[in-house]
Amino acid sequence: MLALVTAGTSAIGRSLTRALAGAGYKVGFTHLDQPDIAAGLTAALPQTRAWQSDAGNPEQVAQFHAEAADWAGCAPSVMINNAGIQTWAPLIDLPVAQWDAVMATNLRGTFLNTQTAARAMIAAGHGGAIITLGSGCNKLAFPRLVDYTAAKGGIEQFTKVAAVELGPHGIRVNCIAPGAIATERTASEAGDYAATWAAVTPLRRVGRPEDLTGPLLFLISEAAAFVTGQTLWVDGGAFSQANWPYPT
Repeated sequence: MLALVTAGTSAIGRSLTRALAGAGYKVGFTHLDQPDIAAGLTAALPQTRAWQSDAGNPEQVAQFHAEAADWAGCAPSVMINNAGIQTWAPLIDLPVAQWDAVMATNLRGTFLNTQTAARAMIAAGHGGAIITLGSGCNKLAFPRLVDYTAAKGGIEQFTKVAAVELGPHGIRVNCIAPGAIATERTASEAGDYAATWAAVTPLRRVGRPEDLTGPLLFLISEAAAFVTGQTLWVDGGAFSQANWPYPT
């Protein structure tokens, strides 16, 4: 069985790659200019292999999928769309180049990798499971993240359309929407990221990359054989609560 993961060297990507390898998959994953992290991951997990590949580049996506299938000797059964970038700027100040970069990686990357994996799954005739990575801003406005929010909102709707179109081929498509997850990247957002987000999360802690692995393994398993087109929130309840003005 082959699983593909974009941005497998990110904190979340590493956690998902380890979980898939532990579940018995051969895992092909991508990275952008992180050869040392990729090498460390493949050394620890011999059933994995890394490719330098830009999720938003059609030629590189096609090469990644083709070479990974050749390496594994089969079409993918699982596709994880994890690649994503984030910029910070008010709407009126956001440079067009930043908007385009976020859309290219987050939204076009999800489209390209889903399309390429789905074609291979259909040709192989065995169905499959495709996971997209969303965010709390799938449904709420995040200030100074207009490009990121627009892309993640698009990913949730893309997930639904893909589930409808690919369902007749036995391919299920679902979205995992993390809340605040402590990673190397998010640590730079606040002086104490964990404490800042724990205070507004009902479970009173920040998430960890490992919190996403159980939901992932469920959604790609036979236990979720009749689940598609859904968004699973993994946010400690942060984005389920109302902006409530009274004491609780």
